[in-house]
Amino acid sequence: MLNTWVVMPTCLPTVLRRCPACTSERFRANGKFRVNANHKLLDAWLLVLCTRCGDTAKLTVLERMNVRSIRPELLDRMHANDLDLAAELLQDPVLQRRNRTALDWDDAWRLDTGGSDHLDREVIDVSVRFAARIPVRPVRLIADGCGLPRAEVERLITDGKLVSAVRLSGRLSGDFTFTLKR
Repeated sequence: MLNTWVVMPTCLPTVLRRCPACTSERFRANGKFRVNANHKLLDAWLLVLCTRCGDTAKLTVLERMNVRSIRPELLDRMHANDLDLAAELLQDPVLQRRNRTALDWDDAWRLDTGGSDHLDREVIDVSVRFAARIPVRPVRLIADGCGLPRAEVERLITDGKLVSAVRLSGRLSGDFTFTLKR
């Protein structure tokens, strides 16, 4: 029987970018947008706050776009300070590159295993789904989900008792499956 685990965000990730006011490198997003119109051209930013000094920084979302070329529902979501839109935009690689930012997902996600009734079986087949592109080490997920120390998970991989079609070292942010044989 295939078990499904879901990696889901619990809050917005921390934005990594240098603060010009205090040299901190951590900002938090609260889903607030600023939209500015200059005649028929529109600019939009996602506002983030420095975790140390509280200074506000603007992450460029739209720059000098003609108002007619912007989807009305996108504009409505920005005006409504849509938290889901902020989460989507923070994960957008183009936006990250344009604003020279990275994301820190520490303490911003949780693993839902659907219960622990599968842990006593001899063979466990698990499908891991990601609700958002959260880069996590598979060894950590498996250790947390199975209630094992990470060193034990590493040993199981080395012994061939934990197998997957994807490489279990490094970080993953996409769905994968694995089989654990005890």
